[in-house]
Amino acid sequence: MVAVPAGPVTLSDRRTQRRWEVAVGAYRIGAFPVTQALYAEVTGEWPSVARGGRLPVESVSWPDAIRFCNALSRREGRDPAYRLDAASDHVEWNRAADGYRLPTEAEWELACRAGTSGPRYGELDEIAWYRGNSEGRLREVGGKRPNAWGLYDMLGSVWEWCWDIYDAEVYGGYRVLRGGGWFDEHWSCRASVRRRSHPTFRVDDVGLRLVRSGSA
Repeated sequence: MVAVPAGPVTLSDRRTQRRWEVAVGAYRIGAFPVTQALYAEVTGEWPSVARGGRLPVESVSWPDAIRFCNALSRREGRDPAYRLDAASDHVEWNRAADGYRLPTEAEWELACRAGTSGPRYGELDEIAWYRGNSEGRLREVGGKRPNAWGLYDMLGSVWEWCWDIYDAEVYGGYRVLRGGGWFDEHWSCRASVRRRSHPTFRVDDVGLRLVRSGSA
């Protein structure tokens, strides 16, 4: 886990042409997307289409990601960040918990940019697996250059679930995905790009990255 200092980040949405600033508190974020080996170790499950311990876990839904965060928290003796109502699928975030959770999209973008202001934190072929260089398959984590804060695969590889609802008035409970994936064109692999998905969606280019609140 890499410590990220508190700071502001400006988010934008091409569809609505809206920009908004968010103040983000200090937090820690995984240096890599969650791997299949870690997911299997915690849950006993291998949901991914492509198989390999150091490949990012994929084909996980948003509720799958939530349950994984809580399971890993319990395994390490931490307070789970989420309260789940199995009957209604309602999820509440306990912001005082020290357990693992999904990033907000503001946390995700702040971490991805790592102090940069352009569309990417480096030359795309050097930092990301995407359609132009992945040869049509998922690749192991950490194979490309990290950003200035030591975070790998923030762009390309797999899209990463975030906590946020995309646009409740238009899309209901659809959640935000960030980062672009191994089969995406270059324009999807940018720090500002927002994708939406129904939370039950499972596909072979969607995974997750862990966050914990606070700097400790």
